[in-house]
Amino acid sequence: MKTLEIIITGRVQKVGFRACARKIAIDLNVTGTVMNLADGKVQIYASADPIILEKFISMLYSCPRAVIRDMHATEILPRTYAEFSIIKNNGRISTLL
Repeated sequence: MKTLEIIITGRVQKVGFRACARKIAIDLNVTGTVMNLADGKVQIYASADPIILEKFISMLYSCPRAVIRDMHATEILPRTYAEFSIIKNNGRISTLL
């Protein structure tokens, strides 16, 4: 098990990117969180086997309407999540598809 912090820049807010990332994560059994940052970037914490995380990252580029300019993944200490959740701007967690 490995956990990554992924920072994504480009046109990734207000285009359904968080929902798309969540759907991909659920399909691959990746757990973690996704949230918008105040500077227009998106932050993802993702936990899974290393090979699954590589596939997850590559599939993020297929999210419709999003234009990913840069993606930076950093391995962090492993974290355990019950599921993959969207963290709304108000700090609330959304688990709806």
